[in-house]
Amino acid sequence: MEKEEIMRKVLVIGSPGAGKSTFARKLSVVTKLPLYYLDLLWHKPDKTTVSREEFDRRLDEIIKTRRWIIDGNYRRTLETRFQECDTVFLMDYPLDVCLLGAQSRIGKQREDMPWVEAEFEEEFKQWILDFPKSQLPYLYELLEKYKKEKEIVIFRSREKAEDYLNSLQG
Repeated sequence: MEKEEIMRKVLVIGSPGAGKSTFARKLSVVTKLPLYYLDLLWHKPDKTTVSREEFDRRLDEIIKTRRWIIDGNYRRTLETRFQECDTVFLMDYPLDVCLLGAQSRIGKQREDMPWVEAEFEEEFKQWILDFPKSQLPYLYELLEKYKKEKEIVIFRSREKAEDYLNSLQG
């Protein structure tokens, strides 16, 4: 059985700037799975956010469907998504790759964000710098916890992620 045939509910996680959304978009094209960006569920175009209750309700609606790719970390709801998925892709790239990735999208319209980032904000840059110590250990805890029941793929470079996508295309 081909990988795309057994993938039905997919998480794409990793540091901001790693290219999660780009990978998820390409994976969606190859697998024909519907793609959902958590940033679009959480953020409004005026740079405010929906309530936690609204976010949780919308996320729950997605999770209950039969097929999906969900792009984003959002730690508070991550374990719920782990419980429901069958496949997890972790983009665990070097800091310089993630920083450059985040910086390169400044000023560009993106389908995964409801506004155009005008600058590389210091707070966001610090979030990326802190990610390996503040967030990554938790991601690896979840991967360890669910490794026997989930397909888990860890990419350490964009090239490996591209190679994987190319292998799915036959």
